Amino acid sequence: MKFKEAYKEYVKFVEIKQKPQSVRCLKERFNKIIIPYFGDYNIHEINESVYVEFQNKLLKEDKSYNYLRNIHYLTVAFLDYCIKFLDLKKNVARNVGNFNPNCNSGSKSDFYTLKEFKKFIKKVDNNVYKQFFNLMFYTGTRPGEAMALKFKNINKRKIKIESTIDEHGERKIGTPKTRSSIREINIDRKLYKDIIKLKKYYMNKYKNFNDDYFIFGGIKPLAPTTIRRKIKEASTKAKVKYIKIHDFRHSHATLLSDKKIPLKLIQQRLGHANLSTTVNTYIHVNREQEKRVIKTLNLARFL
Repeated sequence: MKFKEAYKEYVKFVEIKQKPQSVRCLKERFNKIIIPYFGDYNIHEINESVYVEFQNKLLKEDKSYNYLRNIHYLTVAFLDYCIKFLDLKKNVARNVGNFNPNCNSGSKSDFYTLKEFKKFIKKVDNNVYKQFFNLMFYTGTRPGEAMALKFKNINKRKIKIESTIDEHGERKIGTPKTRSSIREINIDRKLYKDIIKLKKYYMNKYKNFNDDYFIFGGIKPLAPTTIRRKIKEASTKAKVKYIKIHDFRHSHATLLSDKKIPLKLIQQRLGHANLSTTVNTYIHVNREQEKRVIKTLNLARFL
């Protein structure tokens, strides 16, 4: 059986087992990365050498380690399915192993420092988008969670995360990624006041306004394509690097880590089931941290 034919059967399987948001992400990465390479292969003819060549191809494209790791996990899970249901004899992806964490150590940072973010946010020319970026940077929500927020989710400087955008293209509302994703996050006083100002803006704009309106968008949530365009415009004007929507979540985790906030608290704010996910995926070492290490070691020489 050809890889792409087995994939069609696999999609039917995962649509029963996984949340729509996870299925959407799986389809996107399979169709963009995995199927174009393996689609015409017979699944029984893919050996370890072929998989190593696939990994080498991805390494040349300068993708982030987290992205590469996810592609590997998706391939492993698919081949496990083929072993269980399609009589595949071995999982070559599992045999070869995942990408080395240092495989793309020269790639660009994927978060904003507080200084970079302040430069960036000054150049966002629309207040709805400005507050969307503020909320993501200062709360660490997932993009879909922030897009799905309604005014009914705000109560006494706390936001309740109970929904997310499952299909970004159609902007359908679904349940969060995991049980631990359903949570309340404390927000700072300034962000709360800015959100209340947004509420007054919508009350003046819409005659039938109520608390079921979206905080970022009003009648319907913001479009991801427009959000990305706003990031591009503001980052260019501010002369800071462009980062992806999800990287504002990375930025929040790194900001709190730099301020020595306990990792357990960061984990709870991000809605992770496991602390290891928080540490391995979202906590970054920046240059200031590296300087502190060297300064400590230099002082140790004289003790």
